[in-house]
Amino acid sequence: MDTILSILNDIDDTIDYDNEPRLIDNHLLDSFGVITLVSELEEAFNIEIDAASMVPENFNNVEAIWNLVQRKQGVSA
Repeated sequence: MDTILSILNDIDDTIDYDNEPRLIDNHLLDSFGVITLVSELEEAFNIEIDAASMVPENFNNVEAIWNLVQRKQGVSA
């Protein structure tokens, strides 16, 4: 999870990612931020995030992002 937090902080270090439950719904991450996040996650975790997975529920908070990464790695969440 530290890697995800590091990636997010590189995108925007003004957001309290540990306590923000709605990154997408509250428009804290814009489309460029999401595209950057997806690219960085794919590289850092050696996964592929398809278009069907790019829904707000998978990116609204750190836990949701972590669960997405785990699913893409084939790990049971």
